[in-house]
Amino acid sequence: MRVIRGLSLVGTLLVATSCGDLLVPDYNNPSLEDLTSNPTPAKIAQAAQGLLVGMRAQQGAQNGYVSLLGIVGRESYNFDAADPRFITEMLISGLDGGSPAFGGNLFAFPYRNIRGGNILLEAVETVVGMSPAEKEAVRGFTKTIQAYDYLRVVNTRDDLGAPIDVAGAPTGTPAPIMPKAAVFAHMITLLDEGLAHLQAGGSNFPFSLSPGFADFNTPASFMAFNRALKARVEAYQKNWPGALTALNGSFLDLSEPLNAGAYHSFSTGSGDAQNLLFDPGGTRIVAHPSIVTDAKLKLDGSPDARVSKVMQVSPPRSSQGITTEYVFTIYNANSSPVAIIRNEELILLRVEARYYTGDPVGALSDINFIRTASGGLAPRGPFLSEDDFIAELLYQRRYSLLFEGGHRWIDARRYGLLGTLPKALPEHRVFSRFPFPEAECLARVPAPTEGCTPQEN
Repeated sequence: MRVIRGLSLVGTLLVATSCGDLLVPDYNNPSLEDLTSNPTPAKIAQAAQGLLVGMRAQQGAQNGYVSLLGIVGRESYNFDAADPRFITEMLISGLDGGSPAFGGNLFAFPYRNIRGGNILLEAVETVVGMSPAEKEAVRGFTKTIQAYDYLRVVNTRDDLGAPIDVAGAPTGTPAPIMPKAAVFAHMITLLDEGLAHLQAGGSNFPFSLSPGFADFNTPASFMAFNRALKARVEAYQKNWPGALTALNGSFLDLSEPLNAGAYHSFSTGSGDAQNLLFDPGGTRIVAHPSIVTDAKLKLDGSPDARVSKVMQVSPPRSSQGITTEYVFTIYNANSSPVAIIRNEELILLRVEARYYTGDPVGALSDINFIRTASGGLAPRGPFLSEDDFIAELLYQRRYSLLFEGGHRWIDARRYGLLGTLPKALPEHRVFSRFPFPEAECLARVPAPTEGCTPQEN
């Protein structure tokens, strides 16, 4: 069943317990129909919490967003002996929209969450028992999460574009595929509208947020998260003045820890999701050896401090002609959080924005802050050229944001450098985007849609 027309949305109605774990209730109670026809403050709160679960979907899966983008971006491999497609499809034959766990993946869940947000926005219009400020807080939260979900889709489908209008009837005409620029513009609209709602949202949300949003659990503090996401969206469009403006309203702060930020939460609580990127010993998920071989050295000759995100194992891990000696240490438990956006990324976004708005001195200051504070590297001198700047920027982003959101692949693509990503074997390929899922393509027959065959990658 095609995601835009016929997707079941009961999975968005999830609850958070008092300890902060996100648990799955009886999917039949309450129903989405009940939410829209008979909304109550409790149901609104439950649906809002469900959006956090929806935005977390596939983040900690071994065939999820971080893992699959890590493979195409040469941060990681998955040597799962039970499924060779982690190599044959992801690195060789071509991403296949008919492969729901691989090429056709990372599409349905964001739209499920977006559509769930639309239903929540509709329900909040008629709910009785919530103050105007509480309703505004729900609206601001919801539109911010929807923008994040649209960004997940664009990050995987890139220039193929994506549907925007998912508010129609499930059995209606398929939503048109809109150009990438239009989807970005829609994200900006959602984020700016979300900010305006949050500004009128009072002092508290009428629902609880997960532990990963501990620093953003009021409408006022959530505005900083909203602006952080907008800074990323603006940077991806090369709107550098817009990125700087958004960063000024974000939580960027050189005096705060680099890891300060918003996270997807996981736990071992009954019914909650675990972070399956935690793979002790590297039985499946392993680190690309170039993480170690490409690392810069400190003054004492030891490697960049961020190389500690991987460790050497013996014997080396091998699969289908690929060998690595390294596994990740980033996720050291199945309850480890996965970063959504952190202070360190915001500083690096400001590096780009400053450089491209004519402030190379400010950009250098921020780069040297990251070099020393995060990498333990010595400060560097002025940028010799734009190519020198890009090489330095992408190196710092690669090691600072390693294996937490596909950043290396996205960055290489937006700077036209996918061809520089390494290939372990001659038959390996570097793909620029995921195709649309097969079900999405079949819903548009007889008018074929670009991005519906593996050969188009």
